[in-house]
Amino acid sequence: MSFVITEDGSEIFYKDWGRADGPAVLLSHGWPLNSDAWESQALYLAEHGCRVIAHDRRGHGRSTQTWHGNEMDTYADDLATLLEKLDLTAVTLVGHSTGGGEVAHYVGRHGSARVAKIVLVSAVPPFMLRTDDNPAGLPIEVFDEIRAGERAGRSQLYRDLADGPFFGHNRRGDVPEGTRDAFWLMGLASGHRGAYECIAAFSATDFREDLAKIDVPALVVHGDDDQIVPFEVGGARSAKLIAGAQLKVYEGAGHALPDTEKHRLSEDLLAFVRS
Repeated sequence: MSFVITEDGSEIFYKDWGRADGPAVLLSHGWPLNSDAWESQALYLAEHGCRVIAHDRRGHGRSTQTWHGNEMDTYADDLATLLEKLDLTAVTLVGHSTGGGEVAHYVGRHGSARVAKIVLVSAVPPFMLRTDDNPAGLPIEVFDEIRAGERAGRSQLYRDLADGPFFGHNRRGDVPEGTRDAFWLMGLASGHRGAYECIAAFSATDFREDLAKIDVPALVVHGDDDQIVPFEVGGARSAKLIAGAQLKVYEGAGHALPDTEKHRLSEDLLAFVRS
């Protein structure tokens, strides 16, 4: 297996698929998952000539289950280490959910010198938590309930999310059991502390200044029936805050677009990479 080592000695697992000389695409996953959540898009993009890199965020999957550093600054710095050690340039950064925050914060902290384009998919920016200057956000009780579930019995929490709002199965009723089981399994592969602290990372990090710094072509993809990051909280506002961003709304779609809309998303990503 392939790893890069960060400044604090953490091991970040990554996959590197496809042609070494193809256009580089980096896929950043959502909470509490890992790079396996991107396998459909990774395979499709690699089969169509791209070099595809997908990593497990610290505290998730096969990366180190760190006690410290489970917050957005460190996530972004870990991503910078990965890009630098693989010497990736002209890369398209794609982030789903929490991963969208990670790639946006990377640009905010490290700039876009290595970045050709950026894609936010069902992403947590610009700012999920309701505050005095962010009245459009969600109340803190929403995230406190997730934290309580993580502490009380995260196996059941992940099962409830998989069978309910994450895929929209509570509304669609058509998400295969194996797909929902994969979410549960990937969730349990994360570290308990890392997964718990990541809830604050994705909900309470203000990405508005990061979005304002994005100076490369950007695509925002969001379902208008997203029960995790509602469209009006996430994609609709992000598209307005990124200069020149293109917005694609998937009508009737929920949060887990890499699974429920896998073919459409794969095709849209490839078209954007090639554009």
